[in-house]
Amino acid sequence: MSTAVVASKAWCVVVPHQPRGARVARRRLSTALAGSVSRDRLADAMAIAAELVGNAVRHAAPLPGGVIRVAWRLLTGGGVLIRVTDGGSAKSPQVRPPSIDAVDGRGLAIVSALATSWGVDRDGLGQCVWAELSS
Repeated sequence: MSTAVVASKAWCVVVPHQPRGARVARRRLSTALAGSVSRDRLADAMAIAAELVGNAVRHAAPLPGGVIRVAWRLLTGGGVLIRVTDGGSAKSPQVRPPSIDAVDGRGLAIVSALATSWGVDRDGLGQCVWAELSS
């Protein structure tokens, strides 16, 4: 993760470990950041949040209570840091090339294309996949 992350505002929501969790996260993030970042930056942040929550639902265990934690920070300078924390999975999240006819498998490639940087932090409780968008 970047070494000098300074937040001017921060939010955290808990969403269900279900496909609708991505919609809930996208809606909350959009409401919170509207007017604080450009439309393009907001669209990128919403896409990243949806992809990360979707991946957590498909590939990872939930946190206790059957939830996923989604947090984001408006960084000094206009960037956005998004963190999605789940109960972890057997395999570490990584970009994988999908087959030409695959209907899924592009989530982290999309995150990688939109974000300035992204990564995975693990602790004893699970994992956090984060992505940073520069201003």
